Amino acid sequence: MLISARVHYASLAMIELAANRSRKAPVTAGEITDRQGIPGPFLVQILRTLRSAGWVRSTRGSNGGYRLAVEPEDVTLLDIVDAVGCQDAACQTESKPTPADEALRVAWDEATEASRSVLAKTRLIDLVQASNRDDAVMFYI
Repeated sequence: MLISARVHYASLAMIELAANRSRKAPVTAGEITDRQGIPGPFLVQILRTLRSAGWVRSTRGSNGGYRLAVEPEDVTLLDIVDAVGCQDAACQTESKPTPADEALRVAWDEATEASRSVLAKTRLIDLVQASNRDDAVMFYI
C-alpha cells in the first residue's frame, strides 16, 4: 500500500497533538511544522480536514492552536487513512481491463486488505508510546 504525503503528515500531526494532549496551551501549527517537518500551508489544509472529521479542535487568536478532540485510544491509522486519504476519482484507474489488469487488481486488493488490517490494529496511543520510548532510549554526550 502506498501512503500519500497527506496521510503521512496527517498521522504525524495527530501523533504530535496526542503527545501534547495534557498540555494547557494548544499546539500551534508552527510547533507541529518545526517538530515534524510538515510544510506549513499543507499542514493547515490537513488540520482543516482533521477538524472536519471531529478529531481536532482549533482556537483562534494569539494564544490559539490545535488540540486533539478525541481519545488517542479511539483513533487508528486506518481511521486517518480513510479520513484524509485518496477520496477523488483521480485516485482510481479508469481503463479497459485486460487479463493482466484483472490479475494485478486482485493482487492490489489483497495487499490493500492486508495493510488495512495492520492499520486497523495500530492506535494513535500506540504510536505516541512508541515515539516516547524512542526518545527515552536516546542519550547525548
